[in-house]
Amino acid sequence: MMSQTKKLSVAFYWHFHQPVYQLTPDGDYLMPWVRLHAVKDYLEMVTILDKFKKIKLNFNLVPVLLDAFEDYGEKGIHDLHSRITVKDVNELTDDDKEFILNNFFDANYQTMIFPFEEYNRLYQKRVSNPDCQLDLFNNQEYSDLMALFNLAWFDSDYKNKYPELKKLFKKGKNYTREDREHIIEIQRDIIRKIIPAYKKFSQKNRIEITTSPYYHPILPILIDINGIKKSFTDDLPVDLKMGLDAKLQTKLALDRIEEIFGKRPKGIWPSEHCVSNKTLDMLNDLGINWTISDEGVLSNSIDFEFVRDFKGYLEDPYHLLKSYEYKNGIKIIFRDAVIPNLISFEYPNHDAVLAANDLYDRIKVIQGKLLSSPDENHLLTIAMDGENCWENYAQNGFLFLKTLYKLIEEDKSLETVLISEYIENEKHHKPLKKLEAGSWINRNFKLWIDEPLKNLAWTYLKQVRDDFSKFVKENPLHPNIKTARRELFLCEGSDWFWWYGEPNDSGRDNIFDYLFREHLKNIYYCLGLEPPKYLDTPLTSAIAKPSRYPKGEITPVMTGIDYKDDSWLNAGCIEIPDGPLLKENKFFDRICFGYDRNNLYLRFYVNEYIQNNPELNDKAFQIYIYLRNADRKQTLSPVRLINKTENILPVSKEKFHNEIQIAVQGGKIQFLRLIKSIPNNLWVLQSTKDIKSVYANVIDLAIPFNLIDIDYTETVEFCFVNANYGIKDFFIPNDMLLTIRRE
Repeated sequence: MMSQTKKLSVAFYWHFHQPVYQLTPDGDYLMPWVRLHAVKDYLEMVTILDKFKKIKLNFNLVPVLLDAFEDYGEKGIHDLHSRITVKDVNELTDDDKEFILNNFFDANYQTMIFPFEEYNRLYQKRVSNPDCQLDLFNNQEYSDLMALFNLAWFDSDYKNKYPELKKLFKKGKNYTREDREHIIEIQRDIIRKIIPAYKKFSQKNRIEITTSPYYHPILPILIDINGIKKSFTDDLPVDLKMGLDAKLQTKLALDRIEEIFGKRPKGIWPSEHCVSNKTLDMLNDLGINWTISDEGVLSNSIDFEFVRDFKGYLEDPYHLLKSYEYKNGIKIIFRDAVIPNLISFEYPNHDAVLAANDLYDRIKVIQGKLLSSPDENHLLTIAMDGENCWENYAQNGFLFLKTLYKLIEEDKSLETVLISEYIENEKHHKPLKKLEAGSWINRNFKLWIDEPLKNLAWTYLKQVRDDFSKFVKENPLHPNIKTARRELFLCEGSDWFWWYGEPNDSGRDNIFDYLFREHLKNIYYCLGLEPPKYLDTPLTSAIAKPSRYPKGEITPVMTGIDYKDDSWLNAGCIEIPDGPLLKENKFFDRICFGYDRNNLYLRFYVNEYIQNNPELNDKAFQIYIYLRNADRKQTLSPVRLINKTENILPVSKEKFHNEIQIAVQGGKIQFLRLIKSIPNNLWVLQSTKDIKSVYANVIDLAIPFNLIDIDYTETVEFCFVNANYGIKDFFIPNDMLLTIRRE
């Protein structure tokens, strides 16, 4: 006789968040992701419940995202993409066209570009001409590209709900300005329906809505930066003193959700599932009943390692399927860490129905291991980002979700629950005697702190906050304090620190950096103060920036050996940032530069990691130097190197008069080339016989100024590129040019 299956409760918990992409509260959004995800994910993720009467879902809505819905739907605010979409193609400037070609293919090729015949043709035309001239595309193609990009982001179900949208899809090409305006207006109409839909299902008790601190900050860092483990503390403030900010951001979020939906959240999704003891104390002070974190945090907290087999199945899921009660009374649940990765990265590569059945089978395997449990109630928490993976699925993921929900709904031994209801009905929460601080990524906070560039961003923020606090104490009745505080809270958000430094790369890191610094400046503008000059410098350049400029003329001894002589004493120097992903690829750690009347002098200090690893000696490294005269017009040509990513750095768009290539392999300079710009963006090889180069443990170069067409009194601008095999790894610096101005 078969043993009776124990009932298993499943909490689907979908998290929706986008960063703040505006410079000012009423300005255009610099990125389109709120609008595009709105017509692809947010509404359909909840209205799918119309098809399933027994399914209940949990949603975490970050207030800044709800504010953005109102901006698009009610205020009619644009982003850069939508504003250009509704523009007359005859009025497009060259900058507009460049923007379109660089940004309107931002979609999954297989599921969003390939299905549209004309979109795919335009895509193939673009990728086969990486350095294409703007006139390679005619005005009608620019119009079609803008229309098709926006159409590709719609969930296909909207074709049946908007007959006019169905006609636009069917049209395929030859789109007019009126068509493009109509597409954007349909998107706004969908956005206007999102909040009412969530409100309706909340009132019907089909969903539970929770929230995160208003601008998505990492609470444990704000509350107690000294309470988290760090290995790299350079450029990091000793104490942020932002605990009050953390509490206010959380309270403002609770107030905002209650204002919009009429119910005050009982639970909080801490940003990035980052928790600590002091975080739970703060949440408890605010009347929060429960919160959530990750399996890894639970493992550290109860000293129990969750063991999985090669398929990812837990050997003993019991501890993960329980709710816990911290010593202050707040309840905490922990999500399964493998299932979100399957949904995000593995299942999109498979048939949606088969993938849904695989997840259902995994749930049943977990359930089958509960027969020996002493308890009756068990909760499997599937908590994850609910917006960014679906474009990788066929039919935008809804065939997968419909299949999964149907399987669960028809299984009487399974139920989906609202988390607050489950916690209230569960009378025996396991005691949690300690909570080990951590996040959902590697159980630590290294994605937001503990790295040179991230630490510097915290230092910028701390300096600005100190200025703000000082001003408030001296001017407590200033009318713009609330507005300035909003800008401060916005800068405390997790997204800035996520994209700064290693290892993440958004492809738009320069935009995030610009937004971060502009919002820091806004704090001063609100208070009628002049922002400090350091906020004008991109943080990426602040790390890879000259530690000093030349103090005067030098005529160094050209030996190729670093024996600490004084001949480089007055040279300028720039340090190259290190990181776990850079150390094997960057050839140099530091560059010194200087001049006398006749020559530009450069010294490259070889990366110690390479020097200490003989197996890397046979690897070929290439250094490119780009130079130009800043005082007199020269024939200039663009950088010819290939991009590793879609990220286009500002300095990579500059043009130069000379290019110098150095190739090093096996401890020797293999070749040295001087190339000169000629008209029509072309380059021509020049003689290098007058350039002196020496390499032993450093590379010394002496470049005669007359070779690069610069007189003694003129200014030279230059930069360096680490570019192995002609592929750009990184610019030094990447947001500005180095300058030598001789008196």
